[in-house]
Amino acid sequence: MLQTLTSNILGFHFLMRWLHLFFGVMWIGLLYYFNYVHGAFMAETTDAGNKSHAIQKLLPRALWWFRYGSMWTFATGFVMLMIRAHLDVSGAGMAVFNTPFWINILTGATFGTLMFLNVMIVIWPKQQIVIKNAIAVAGGAAANPAAAMAAAKAGLASRTNTLFSIPMLFFMLAANHLGFSVTDSSQVCVYWIVALLLILGLQANGIVGKTGPLTTIKGVLTCGFALTAVFVVLLSVLM
Repeated sequence: MLQTLTSNILGFHFLMRWLHLFFGVMWIGLLYYFNYVHGAFMAETTDAGNKSHAIQKLLPRALWWFRYGSMWTFATGFVMLMIRAHLDVSGAGMAVFNTPFWINILTGATFGTLMFLNVMIVIWPKQQIVIKNAIAVAGGAAANPAAAMAAAKAGLASRTNTLFSIPMLFFMLAANHLGFSVTDSSQVCVYWIVALLLILGLQANGIVGKTGPLTTIKGVLTCGFALTAVFVVLLSVLM
């Protein structure tokens, strides 16, 4: 009976993993489309009519899939972690969270959770202002003065998500494929303090700061890989 229950739980965990990957590809693919393709096109397009049409017709459709891709990626990932935590804690106790798997996966999950919140709290609401303004202006109404600021805020949050996506993907993959040693002398608490301060600092900039080096695609990629390297060095020094 217990063996059958465990088998069913693991089967459900696999289903969640598959769906997590499916929705994750949808979400991150659209994130990269917005940042690497759509944004550059909009910046270079001089025809106001084409730009307005893209905002009115293309952007809402892409954002719909983007929003729900992020939501279901987060939901399936959360369920996966709860199942794995239940199984691991039942077998080894709370000390299991100091293992390489959990340090890696929770690092990636921290980035992923903030990315999800950025979509739902910043990017989606701000882009709704932009879309409604484009529709109103096309209909002859006056432009909403808040639209430009909303677009800038959404763009900054989107750039931050692109930055976060690089270490997020690294640590999600590293959880099962790139281990390291954790000994009695490892400073796991120090790692989490430094890691959270760094992540939350970048997140704060993504809400109230400036794009800075994230303004260009090259800058986003450079910063993303550099941030991943910083975390790898941090683990190497403290573990």
